[in-house]
Amino acid sequence: MPRSSFAGAFSSPKVDVVVDMGNPFLNHTIDGFLKIGTVAAAKVAADETYHIVKRGNISSHKFEQSLKKMCKEGVYWGTMAGVYVGMEYGVERIRGTRDWKNAMLGGALTGAFLSAAGNNHRDKIVADAITGGAVATAAELLSYIS
Repeated sequence: MPRSSFAGAFSSPKVDVVVDMGNPFLNHTIDGFLKIGTVAAAKVAADETYHIVKRGNISSHKFEQSLKKMCKEGVYWGTMAGVYVGMEYGVERIRGTRDWKNAMLGGALTGAFLSAAGNNHRDKIVADAITGGAVATAAELLSYIS
């Protein structure tokens, strides 16, 4: 039986935007905000486009709502990512080493900080810190696998 195969490699395009704030901590924080905020806004844009196509019509009011939702989600996720990247970088600088523990501590600090900023109670802040640390650690350890 004849067979055919495809040999090659796929790679995603790499877009790098450099914003120099004059401080490495700020550079990492702004970079995380911009990258993840853009991804979140693009995700909302894709969702809203799907819903517009499904409904078959668009109005200026719906377009304005979609744009506001894109901005809101972009800022929310961008802020979360910026705080996390900044915290992880700060922990790395304080500890003087680069390992998975920085992700764990950065995630825990981010979870606690964002939860406290939302006026949550102490138990919720602790739970969010544990969740943030666990998610960041899992993501960091999974990045070692590939």
